[in-house]
Amino acid sequence: MSWVSFTALFFATWWVVLFVVLPFSVRTQDDDHDVTLGTVPSAPRGPHMLRAVVRTTIATMIIMGIFYGLTRGLGLSLDEIPHIIPEFNQTPAQ
Repeated sequence: MSWVSFTALFFATWWVVLFVVLPFSVRTQDDDHDVTLGTVPSAPRGPHMLRAVVRTTIATMIIMGIFYGLTRGLGLSLDEIPHIIPEFNQTPAQ
């Protein structure tokens, strides 16, 4: 795998992990009993994007480190993943 494809895979994984990490440790205005007039009580208390970006980057680095270790260190490839979908023969029955 080249560095270009590894970087592209890192970027795609980062975005997926971002949407997984976003809801963690979000405090709503209702949780803090401090609802701003004109907003819904379930709105987040304050911005938490920097923490989410840091957590996302760390989690993605761990995931990609495991992937890199499996592919480079152990020499595994995607071809060695068991086939889940059965292969159908295209030859006619006799």
